[in-house]
Amino acid sequence: MISSSNKSTSSGTTSENKAALGRRTFLKSASLASLSAAAIYASSCTDHNGNPIPDGTVDLGSGDVGILNYAYALEQLEAAFYTQIVATPYSGITSQELTVMTDLKNHEVAHRDFFKTAISAAAPSLVIPSLEVNFSAIDFTSRASVLATAKAFENLGVAAYNGAGKFLKTPVYLLLAGKIVSVEARHAAIISTLLEGFNGQFTGGQVDANGLDKAMTFAEVLPIAQTFIKTKISGVNLPK
Repeated sequence: MISSSNKSTSSGTTSENKAALGRRTFLKSASLASLSAAAIYASSCTDHNGNPIPDGTVDLGSGDVGILNYAYALEQLEAAFYTQIVATPYSGITSQELTVMTDLKNHEVAHRDFFKTAISAAAPSLVIPSLEVNFSAIDFTSRASVLATAKAFENLGVAAYNGAGKFLKTPVYLLLAGKIVSVEARHAAIISTLLEGFNGQFTGGQVDANGLDKAMTFAEVLPIAQTFIKTKISGVNLPK
C-alpha cells in the first residue's frame, strides 16, 4: 500500500535502497563474474557424454551457476505456489493463516528474485527462464491439500539445499545457501504446526536420530519438483 505521508515514503525508499545495496554488495563480492561464460554455456548445451540436451528442455548448467539455477528453479516453484494461495485462499482460511501464507509468499518471491538478479549479473547468458508450473494436482480450495503440498515443498526445499551445499565452491554462495535454508526450515516448521498442531511433529519427520535434517541429491529432488513444473528441466550437468 502506498502511503501519502512523505515520511513513510522516505522510510520505504531508504529500506529499498538498503536492500538494493545489499544485493549489489553480494554480487560484487561473488566470484562468478570471473568465470568464463562461454565455456560454461558450451557445457550446458550438452550432457556429461557430450549429447545435446533435448529441445524444449531447460538445462540448469554446471558448477556454482548450475547450483544457483537449481535453487532458482525451486524458488520459482514455491513463489508461484504461495502466490496462488494468497490470490485464491482456501475455504475456511483464518486471518492468522492468511498472514502466514502472505509472509511465506513474500519470502519465496524475494528468494526467487534474488537468485535471478545474482545469476543475471554474474552470467546473464546462463540464467534459466521463468518456468511454467503445473498445479493441476493441487486443490487450492482445500486446506488439507494446500497445507500438505506446502509441507512437501518446504521439506523438499530444505533437503535440496542441504544436499547441494557441499558442492558450492564460492564461500559467499555457501553463506547465502545457509541463510536461505534456515528460512525454508522455519517455513516447514510453521506449516507442520498448522497442519498437525502441537503434537511434537513440527519437524515434519525430517530430523534423524542425530538431530540432523535430511539431505537429498539433485537426482532425488528434480523428479519430484518436475511433477509440478510443466517446463522440462535437466540437471545432468550438475556436480556429482
